[in-house]
Amino acid sequence: MLIGYARVSKFEQNLDLQTDAFKNIGIEKIFVDKVSGVKTEKPQLNQLINFIRKGDTLTVWRLDRIGRNTVGLIQFVNELNEKGVHFKSLSENIDTSSASGKLIFQIFCVLAEHERNVLIERTNAGLKSARARGKKGGRPKGLTEKHKEIAPLVKESYNSKKVPIEKIMKAFDIGSKTTFYKIIRS
Repeated sequence: MLIGYARVSKFEQNLDLQTDAFKNIGIEKIFVDKVSGVKTEKPQLNQLINFIRKGDTLTVWRLDRIGRNTVGLIQFVNELNEKGVHFKSLSENIDTSSASGKLIFQIFCVLAEHERNVLIERTNAGLKSARARGKKGGRPKGLTEKHKEIAPLVKESYNSKKVPIEKIMKAFDIGSKTTFYKIIRS
């Protein structure tokens, strides 16, 4: 049996690209998760693993739909292999039903992890460079000077109970309710 596994990281993201690709090649059953790839708990993937049988082929649109690191991907595909299940990735054109397909799979895993590591290195280098110039990352702690200046007017508007919070936020250009309530408590 041909079985598909599709995953998106957020509920707003669309699965059509993946599911259309599966339908075009005759996938008989599709399992879908809407959860981040970093999370280890993927309920539909767990159901798929319990459902899949010897001789089946598990198909994904891309390798990163299954896992984020080489070790995890190889371990997953090895577990499938032990069950007698083949693995296919459409985007990378990988099919582990042959020795060459297994080799290509392992090479792609290494390249995907390398790409991720390079991205992490670049990000860390950029943060280090910014720190060297005296810049700090993350959200500012406490209120900005602008927020401190407008605090009395914001509090007065809020305490009057005549203007909705959203209108006060818009009028004073306050970006989030968290900041709004920090101003009220200050």
